[in-house]
Amino acid sequence: MSSSPPEQREPAAARVLCLGNPLLADDALGVKVAGALAGRVPPRTEVVQNDLTGFGLLEDLLKVPHLVVVDTVRTGAALPGTIHLIREEDLRSAPGPSLHYVGLLEMLHLARTLGLPAPQEVAILAVEASDCTTIGGEMHPALREAVPLVVELVVGILREWNRPAEV
Repeated sequence: MSSSPPEQREPAAARVLCLGNPLLADDALGVKVAGALAGRVPPRTEVVQNDLTGFGLLEDLLKVPHLVVVDTVRTGAALPGTIHLIREEDLRSAPGPSLHYVGLLEMLHLARTLGLPAPQEVAILAVEASDCTTIGGEMHPALREAVPLVVELVVGILREWNRPAEV
C-alpha cells in the first residue's frame, strides 16, 4: 500500500481525540469509541487515541481547525453513562475533573499564547464514569451502552462543522 509523503497529504480538517486507558475499567471508553468510529468519519478527519495527560496531549491538539475530545468524567452528580457535551467556551464550568482534560483548557491557551496552530472549534463529549481506577476491570454496562451514542454524537458534530456556510 502506498501513501503520499506527509508534505503532499491534505491536512486534516478535523480530529477526534479519544482519551483513555484500555486497562482501567470505565477509562477504556475512549478506546472503544475510537474503534467504533472506524469508517464513520468524513474524509480528512483523523481519529486519534491517547492515554496521556497534560503536555502529552499538546501534539494532538495542534494543526487541525476542529477538535472533538472524547473522555470519561466523574462528577458524582450524574449516573454512569450520562453524556455531557461541552463546548470550549463552557470549559470553565465543566461538570467535573478528568485525569485527561483537567489540563485541556490550559493546553489550548498555551498553544494559542505561543502562536501554535490550535483548533478554532473544540467540542468535548465527557461520559460519566463509575470506576476509572480498577486495573483490568470491566466497563460499567451503562458506559458500554453509551459507546454507540457517543459515536453518533461525534459524527453529528463533524457533520455540523462540515456544513457549508450559509450566505
